[in-house]
Amino acid sequence: MLEQELRPLVKVTQHNIALLFCNYLKSVAVQAQVQNEEAGFVIYCQGDKYDFAQQAFEQFIADPDQAKYQQAAWQSGDVADINSNSPALLTSLKAQFFSHAGIVTLVVFSLCWLVFIASNLGWGNTVFHYLQFYPQLSVDAVLQAPHRLLGPAFFHFSWLHIVFNTMWWWQLGGSVEQITGKFSLINLLLVSALVSNIGQFFVDGPNFGGLSGVVYALVGYVWWMGWLMPEKGLSLPKPIIGFMLFWLLLGYTSLMPINVANTAHLLGLLSGCIMAYIQVLKEKKHTS
Repeated sequence: MLEQELRPLVKVTQHNIALLFCNYLKSVAVQAQVQNEEAGFVIYCQGDKYDFAQQAFEQFIADPDQAKYQQAAWQSGDVADINSNSPALLTSLKAQFFSHAGIVTLVVFSLCWLVFIASNLGWGNTVFHYLQFYPQLSVDAVLQAPHRLLGPAFFHFSWLHIVFNTMWWWQLGGSVEQITGKFSLINLLLVSALVSNIGQFFVDGPNFGGLSGVVYALVGYVWWMGWLMPEKGLSLPKPIIGFMLFWLLLGYTSLMPINVANTAHLLGLLSGCIMAYIQVLKEKKHTS
């Protein structure tokens, strides 16, 4: 039985379209539900938000590929059923992967995996030496090999390491690129990689690697943008924020069986939060 305050809004023929819009309504605090009824799927919405939901659906149906709808679907975790009228699962996943990721997201994702594959084909020491941070940081060292300021971010030491980092890069970086643009993501990548790499070097030396400092910058950026400017459509569910902060704190204990670049994580997170705050200030000043 449907709750009494829910009213039928619209009927659509595709289940995934109904779920996508339903998830979006939930993400903006509107109660919603999808019912499978004769010859289609009916979206029900909160009665006192009916007019808002009607206008939102008109915007949605005009461009359902907007990043804010995909972000809401990811946060919800709902997926449409794969049926005989749907594309093959592999084709569907491939389409979703490329539709969420812009050119910057894909280039960095691919670069990380190319470096990892090369490392596992017998060139690990050569690749690491080429990308490793400077043994001693100096102006001359930077001028001779400027790529090593960013290089460690693209080197990963294990399957778990690279899967974890590139998964979050694809999800969060893809959302940032779609909503705020590729230059915003490039700026985040450069600033957070520099800050986290230099900070990690001063604390533990040059033997580190991974995109996790940048990933934590994206976490901080998306978290604070969702808090300070939710109308942008960037946000993270509180359980995920809690998990990432718990993982950050866990790295400072003796419970982890591996070495963790704690300084890179912390500085990445702080740089992402600060960059979100600066961007919000700029946008509010521009619109005032």
